[in-house]
Amino acid sequence: MRDHRGVGHLVCGRRSKWLVLALWLLVLLVAAPFAQKLNDAQDNDAASWLPASAESTRVMDISKDFRPEQVPAVVVYARESGLTDEDRARIAQDVRQLKELRDDGVIGAQTRGPVYDRPADPRAAQVYVPITMDGRGWERIGPAVDSVRDDVGEGGDGLAVHITGPGGTSADFAEAFEGIDSTLLFSAMAVVVVMLLITYRSPTLLVVPLLAGICALFTAQALIHLLAEHAGLTVNAQSAGILTVLVFGAGTDYALLLVARYREELRRHADPHEAMALALHRAGPAVLASGATVVLGMLVLLLAEMNSTSGLGPVAAIGVAVALLAMTTLFPALLVIFGRWIFWPVIPRFGAADPTEWGVWARTGRRIARRPRVIWVVTAAVLAVCSLGLFQLRAEGIGNADAFTGEPDSIAGQEVSARYFPAGSGDPLVIISNLAQAEQVGRAVAATPGVVAESLGLPPDSRPSFEGKVLFEAVMTAPADSEAAKQTVERVRDAVHAVPDADAAVGGGTASLLDMDKATARDNVLVIPLVLLVVLLILCVLLRALLAPLLLIGTVILSFAAALGISALVFRHGFGYAGETTDFPLLVFVFLVALGIDYNIFLTTRIREEAARRGTRPGVVTGLAATGAVITSAGLVLAGTFAVLGTLPMVVFAEIGFAVALGVLLDTFVVRSVLVTSLLLDVGPRVWWPHRLAREDGGPTAPAPSPQVLSRIVE
Repeated sequence: MRDHRGVGHLVCGRRSKWLVLALWLLVLLVAAPFAQKLNDAQDNDAASWLPASAESTRVMDISKDFRPEQVPAVVVYARESGLTDEDRARIAQDVRQLKELRDDGVIGAQTRGPVYDRPADPRAAQVYVPITMDGRGWERIGPAVDSVRDDVGEGGDGLAVHITGPGGTSADFAEAFEGIDSTLLFSAMAVVVVMLLITYRSPTLLVVPLLAGICALFTAQALIHLLAEHAGLTVNAQSAGILTVLVFGAGTDYALLLVARYREELRRHADPHEAMALALHRAGPAVLASGATVVLGMLVLLLAEMNSTSGLGPVAAIGVAVALLAMTTLFPALLVIFGRWIFWPVIPRFGAADPTEWGVWARTGRRIARRPRVIWVVTAAVLAVCSLGLFQLRAEGIGNADAFTGEPDSIAGQEVSARYFPAGSGDPLVIISNLAQAEQVGRAVAATPGVVAESLGLPPDSRPSFEGKVLFEAVMTAPADSEAAKQTVERVRDAVHAVPDADAAVGGGTASLLDMDKATARDNVLVIPLVLLVVLLILCVLLRALLAPLLLIGTVILSFAAALGISALVFRHGFGYAGETTDFPLLVFVFLVALGIDYNIFLTTRIREEAARRGTRPGVVTGLAATGAVITSAGLVLAGTFAVLGTLPMVVFAEIGFAVALGVLLDTFVVRSVLVTSLLLDVGPRVWWPHRLAREDGGPTAPAPSPQVLSRIVE
């Protein structure tokens, strides 16, 4: 035992296990109060998502000198047959009440309107109610919109009344994210509970990874809160939501991988402390390599230009690192504290038979070994065909109307408003220029196709100015979140940039979306190859080979393409989604590659261990038999935890959750168990090139494989 104690003995020794437990309880006691404040540290303002160098970010910063940061809530009144005198009287009364409103950041005195769609026989009216941001994120706009809604009431008797515009949409986004932490936490816990019950049929064992997962989550949330408050780390609703799923999904994966080896050692050793020390010694490197792959892969996101993406990197990396630490210290300590009975009723007894050679995965490996080349060629071809679904992928951004799985009031109002007013009236362009060139800039904007010329409003000499700068707005004919509006922004930018010495810039909601798209396209080109390089280097170091890592990377890329292709087909023809966000491929890629490679790491490290003793081809069959069940269980847990993102009423989360869950299942049941296994069997010892194992393949002292295994393997 002494040769194998190492770090494992420090974690699960007879006395040290209690010290580990005490330290984690102390950490939890300190971390819990800070973890509860993570929501307060979130920054969901547009500037926190945009690249710092974007033109729209510059306009946003300069605009603060002209007016408080604010968004308009647009109240829309509409009657198809025409507004009646009673309707117009009601609208006038509502405007008077709104002008007196001072609650929750509503600047009632600056209420504008009503603006009618036509003067003679109006069918619709708009009233603009500004809401000050005052440093608040969109999740805090909800109370302000509720105050406006209390004043204007609801429609009836044929009169439609909706609250839309940026303010109304932000409030609906806030409502969609309300309670996200608790929803995802309890959903992820439920998935873990169910999968552990199915896997181990033990109601007692599931308590241990849940306790360790909760400790890891609270600790990670506390660290991230402190970094957000004191180190400028950007945290938003997206990264906070993914953190919960990631900690429970990855953490439970590591727990399952470790407990599988622990069960093996419990059959060989009477003392649970010795069994756990050996399990950590033998499975620990693979688990640590898996965690390091995810952490480093996530940290690559720091190079992204998008603030939201670069902020997700350290948030996810911290979550996975803490989960890894908890599952390699607290989790083993708890297991040895509870002893063998924690596996009740299926308790692994000392001296019991090892199921490696007669389980379902052993039989699967022997079947694959009969014709490995045919199997991997057919499997790769099927995955390649699935990848053709990529032609259905529309990762060009989605508008507000398509961002929700349902139809909130702001979206209904947006559709009503677009029938009677210029579609971009609720979210105009914001143009900044030098005061001396304002008139030229204004003419250039008004002459641009896609702009409502008369919407520029005040003449140049009466516009407010600040330090030689002037700000004015322009309404577009297309909906502000449409592709046509983005093209209008491009044309307006070209026009104003051409005005000499104007130093003009174009911002606003549509310009922000356009800048996000451009930044994401750049991030896709930069981040994806770097993540692949990081994963390849880790595999090379871990396996001490070059050919095997290259083959594994190839299977991961094929798996990612197939998952994305199938997802695109399901989104188009199953769920009826309009498209995907521009960062959808990048996020899915990072999660699938960084997390999906875990299973290949655990499989190939075990194969390499067996290959050094038995030879490569027998080692492949034995490695698959030894890891098949646990990797399958881990894949189901990870897929299930990501699938809970679909419980949120947001298309972007539903799509990410579905694609990652599908990709993990493909990795688990097809790529790892069939494609990788058949490839390694076909290539044989050469897979370890340039390591000497490619030539020696087991060595002269390697024990012979059992007759049951040897008789079924095609050399």
